[in-house]
Amino acid sequence: MATPSLPSPDPLPQEQRFLDALDQDRWPATGHGGDLDEAALTPEALVELFESQLMSRHLDLQARRMQARGEGFYTIGSAGHEGNAAIARALRPTDPAFLHYRDAAFLIERSRQRPGQAPLRDLLLSFAASRDDPISGGRHKVLGSRGLNVPPQTSTIASHLPKAVGAAHSLGLWRRLGGGGEWPADSLVLCSFGDASFNHSTAQGALNAAGWAAYQGAPLPLVMVCEDNGIGISTPTPSGWIEASMGTRPGFHYLACDGLDLIDTWRTAREAAHIARHRKQPVFLHMRCVRLFGHAGSDAQQAYLSPSRIAADEARDPLLYGAGLLRRHGVLSRDEIASRYRRIGEEVARFAEEAIRRPKLVSAAEVMASIVPPSRPGRRLTDPVEVESAPLPGTMAKLLNQALQRLMASYPHLVMAGEDIGRKGGVYGVTQRLQARFGPHRVIDTLLDEQSILGLGIGLAHNGLVPLLEIQFLAYLHNAEDQLRGEAATLSFFSNGQFTNPLVVRIAGLGYQKGFGGHFHNDNAIAVLRDIPGLLVACPSNAADAVGLLQEAVRLADEAQRVVVIIEPIALYHTRDLLEEGDDGWCFPDPGPTHCLPVGELGQWGEGVDLAIITYGNGVYLARQAAAEIDPAGQRLRIVDLRWLTPIDHDAVHRAVAGCRRVLVVDECRRSGSPSEELITGLVERGMASERLARLTAEDSFIPLGPAATVTLPSRARIIERARELLAGA
Repeated sequence: MATPSLPSPDPLPQEQRFLDALDQDRWPATGHGGDLDEAALTPEALVELFESQLMSRHLDLQARRMQARGEGFYTIGSAGHEGNAAIARALRPTDPAFLHYRDAAFLIERSRQRPGQAPLRDLLLSFAASRDDPISGGRHKVLGSRGLNVPPQTSTIASHLPKAVGAAHSLGLWRRLGGGGEWPADSLVLCSFGDASFNHSTAQGALNAAGWAAYQGAPLPLVMVCEDNGIGISTPTPSGWIEASMGTRPGFHYLACDGLDLIDTWRTAREAAHIARHRKQPVFLHMRCVRLFGHAGSDAQQAYLSPSRIAADEARDPLLYGAGLLRRHGVLSRDEIASRYRRIGEEVARFAEEAIRRPKLVSAAEVMASIVPPSRPGRRLTDPVEVESAPLPGTMAKLLNQALQRLMASYPHLVMAGEDIGRKGGVYGVTQRLQARFGPHRVIDTLLDEQSILGLGIGLAHNGLVPLLEIQFLAYLHNAEDQLRGEAATLSFFSNGQFTNPLVVRIAGLGYQKGFGGHFHNDNAIAVLRDIPGLLVACPSNAADAVGLLQEAVRLADEAQRVVVIIEPIALYHTRDLLEEGDDGWCFPDPGPTHCLPVGELGQWGEGVDLAIITYGNGVYLARQAAAEIDPAGQRLRIVDLRWLTPIDHDAVHRAVAGCRRVLVVDECRRSGSPSEELITGLVERGMASERLARLTAEDSFIPLGPAATVTLPSRARIIERARELLAGA
């Protein structure tokens, strides 16, 4: 028999072992999968699976060719993991899939289940960073498709696992709510990841959360696929580690398959899908595979792997085993395999040349166009639902509780989640009685893991719910902030606005608690939130504004699909008095269900022109106290309350203080990385002379416990002192 023709262009070194096997018609056998009839897999299906593997492989090879020409920008490929095509075939295209970045074969195989798909063209547009890329619009190479229910992932550290757990939980929650959501009620959720990222705290947190919920009987139709190739860049995974870690883990069904054997993987994936779909229980599917060609195109694995190890890995190429199955079962001849290999290679090369010529993103406006997600019709009940509320002015905690009751009644798809928010009613009583009224399925007491809380919310939002999450203290956010940065706020950006996960996060924070907690409970570091593109951050200074900001935040999540964080000053939750005991000067009437404070809208007290104090949160309260001593007649000062810390409307701020002789920014955040830096810069850029401006900020310090708790923070006395200095020079 004649030697099969080689594909065009010339083969790369990475192809040679397969081509040699094709030339000799000699293929390895796994011996795991059994025959086709026994596995309920038709010969035609086996051919399609193998073709999906070939397509994925040729994409990897073409990515390296494109990179060598300076026309391709991503070479972390799927070579060695192509067995996941069989997992895709075992699922439905309506099952949401949060994919590992080595799962091109999965995406290609799933595309067979929907008409009109062009996965090769689409992925090559992504390799070329073309703005015609249908998923990210040229912003990143991601595996994703709206039509295939594959939200794009950019994670390399398994940060998509917590939201997969949340998405699986959402399926049962929608059943409790009477139906709805993005996916059919009998869907399951799949997420896949590598054996190296399995060890990341984010992955372990998600696994623990899933097991914790399932152990208690919560329905969780979830398949978590660990694609175990035995190495993380250059660090080996200890032999047997994954099985030892997960084989008897509470709450999980552990299944394992040989990812080199399509029949074995198909059969095991079907079992996993059956358990998850029909028993509503999580499955850990351990797919053993191999990594070929190094971690990425720039990775010289010869530096840390021996020649014998590299040769042994290459001998375990899943394409060799796939072709061997076809030959052993008499499905395809050698020439037919060669023909498919050549045809697909030529097709990929042709699509690549087309992708290279497609337009790229060329301006900042184009790049940023999808940071803010598109709007959608709101789903609030036609008439806002009123609740019984106290007729007298109340504290921030009291009015927030009343607003939360209204919102939960007015938005049937609103779900709260957080530590101790249900039976306890929150550490500060803000969520009292909500669980008793709306049920534990809508007011969820979570485990103590902020990554899992945020991931739960992101997953619920993927399926059409509006999560209202609580982080117990601002200091507790820092171990989980990548869920906001790397997952929630980037989804619209990396999907060109096709996928969103709108949510509201309430965080009790800031300082001025003298008797409680030190820096674990008093935290004035918000720079990490203000630095996330597209994330909205609000901070109320009083009870009425807290209601207006919360109600606007929920509206923004529901209608504008935004991710909003509200930092609620702990020290003001139960503050009643302003100037003296019993004056109730910091109690406010409930402004009602229609009161919303739009993004960027400022608050103002006083009309004085000698000095303007720009501040927010606790700073407003302290500035009001200072003003009562400095300017009892209220004729010299004005206080401007920012309310929204991102984005700051600098034109509005400038208008609010332009007529004032001097401006003092009072900022309880640290001097470095605080909003005051941005505020001063914004005023100077708009023509205000720097000698008219001054800052009073917290020191660059953590906050201690006890009597010294406030000494690093702005105080009433320090505001008075600084304001008098400025007034004297006005």
